[in-house]
Amino acid sequence: METSELLKRITVNPAICHGKPCIRDLRYPVEVILELLSAGMSNDEILADYEDLEYADILASLAFAARISQVQRMEAVLA
Repeated sequence: METSELLKRITVNPAICHGKPCIRDLRYPVEVILELLSAGMSNDEILADYEDLEYADILASLAFAARISQVQRMEAVLA
């Protein structure tokens, strides 16, 4: 599936999850999928735990993360 098609699976709706990017308005924030992957869960484990999700949703989350990480530069913010 092409990246542009995958990204269509990511929705932003102020009425759902406080406007965070979600998977197909299903109240699964992209950040949750990314956290599960970074914790070591496999695609199959995620799909077994979240029956509403599809493999393309996981790919869409990764494509979204890749897209938003494409910045020119980052600067440290002092606390």
